[in-house]
Amino acid sequence: MRELHELSALEQARAVRDREISPVELTRHYLDRIERIDPQVGAYVTVTAEAALDQARRLEKDLPEGPLAGVPIPVKDLNLVKDVPIMFGSAVYRGFVAPVDDTAVTRLREAGTVMLGKTATPEFGLPCYTETDVSPPARSPWDLGTSAGGSSGGAAAAVAAGLAPAAHGSDGAGSIRIPASACGLYGIKPTRGRISFAPIIPDLAGMSTNGPIARTVADAAALLDVMAHNEPGDLYLAPRHEGTFLACAGPDPGRLRIARYADPVVPGAEVHPEVRAAYEEAAETLAALGHDVVEIPRPFGPELVPQFVTLWYTFACMHPVADEQRHLLRPLTRWLRERGHATPAPAFLQAQAALQLATRGALTITDAYDAVLTPTLTEPPRPVGWFEDVDDVEETFERMKRFAAFPAIYNVSGQPAVNLPLHWTAEGLPIGVMLAGRIGGEGTLISLSAQVEAARGGFWGERRPVVW
Repeated sequence: MRELHELSALEQARAVRDREISPVELTRHYLDRIERIDPQVGAYVTVTAEAALDQARRLEKDLPEGPLAGVPIPVKDLNLVKDVPIMFGSAVYRGFVAPVDDTAVTRLREAGTVMLGKTATPEFGLPCYTETDVSPPARSPWDLGTSAGGSSGGAAAAVAAGLAPAAHGSDGAGSIRIPASACGLYGIKPTRGRISFAPIIPDLAGMSTNGPIARTVADAAALLDVMAHNEPGDLYLAPRHEGTFLACAGPDPGRLRIARYADPVVPGAEVHPEVRAAYEEAAETLAALGHDVVEIPRPFGPELVPQFVTLWYTFACMHPVADEQRHLLRPLTRWLRERGHATPAPAFLQAQAALQLATRGALTITDAYDAVLTPTLTEPPRPVGWFEDVDDVEETFERMKRFAAFPAIYNVSGQPAVNLPLHWTAEGLPIGVMLAGRIGGEGTLISLSAQVEAARGGFWGERRPVVW
């Protein structure tokens, strides 16, 4: 008999529907693991044990229809959950309690999932590693000396450590795909406008989106089905998807045209040999499955990096911080906000315009293909503390840019993109590769991902993280 956390989220839901296990039993199993294991991993910043058990008891009496009913799913601490503390990874927000649910959280409630708590995120979700002043570092369960990545680092650490079967995340410059790569998981950044940020969080430049992180393609697809929705006032709407995303995880995708490139857009970024090996291995797997894999030039140029950085500076200023609390901010956040506040509105608009112009040109190249293969990151998972082990915060920022040189491209373009966990180093560290699709093309990516997963006999095979 497998232990409960070894079951996929869909298997757990099926067992709940068949009354083989109860939502309370499942919830207690995860709460017990969190109490024992999370001090090593740093996945959760807030555990809502009593509320989770209350939810689970209600579900025992009234279980809704749906593929994930009865299954525990934590929420990232950048998203509002009514009456639950939210810190946005910052000491500035200690003691702040969310007044409402984000509508994505409402969807999770209505689907009958159980919220175990809030997963750790870096301050305001800005860095690509999850090390804060409000909780321990989020560590990759495959090697506790390495970072789980960010900004959905806690979510990925929770899933990879068996502290949740799947998790809610969000992605503004790779924040689902980066930790999915560092933790050996499948993560989906959906098409721009697929999931609303209502009622409070704005979607101004359309760079950020909610999305799922899971161990299997089908689990992530089912969670995407639960979260996908729009609300009045959303600035962006994704093309309508017919049917469910979960249904896409079964059928053969047919013979696809897949482009590939591994030339980072960030000047000075170099692809590590292990990352190159993962990328070549993925291309060979796709070709062996009958797909046409074609080398293409990089569709975006390095001249766009300063434009993206301008936007990142200004995004750092979105969270209100009183003057008397600025000393509570971490050095990187203060540095980013200083530059953001010094950016004139015309410079912001010009950067946004330049990125849109570049996207229009890039899509004329990538739209000729069903998917585009690249590395997810340029290096294997980095040691905890590595990004800040430098003389100044500017070099920390440069390390972040070089490390995560590939994912943000698809936040700029709005295309869907996924991390495939296909490679492990000799030391047991996971390295992901990325597939991006056409706007609205999550279904194709899910179908292709499921085909690769099946051909590999599952992403993890016989591997298990050290804390499993």
